[in-house]
Amino acid sequence: MAWSKRAQVLKKLRRHGVVGSVAALYAAAGFSVTIGFKTPKGEVGFLARKGGEVYAVDVHYGSRPLSPEQVEAIASKAGSISARPILVVYGRAKVSDEAWAKARELGVKVKHVRRLFYGPH
Repeated sequence: MAWSKRAQVLKKLRRHGVVGSVAALYAAAGFSVTIGFKTPKGEVGFLARKGGEVYAVDVHYGSRPLSPEQVEAIASKAGSISARPILVVYGRAKVSDEAWAKARELGVKVKHVRRLFYGPH
């Protein structure tokens, strides 16, 4: 994909707020991204595909800490479509100890994204 085309795709994804900005990071890494993917168990933030691997990604942001219920939700949504679950914690949102334990138990990968800045370095 030519760089100008890639830049247009990334700009279009960022229109979807925080979820779109995180999805743009995955698209820039070569993933095919579908925002707001509906599963039989509910909607995930976005679905990322690359080389036969499928990831169901939910983005948590805000002042409330991540709860074990949110971890269980993404695990069940991803399991219903045979995808790997990923929870992205955006900004300064916290993750409770119970949520970390539940993520380890269910095999949910938790990633942190502090802040996204687009522009020249």
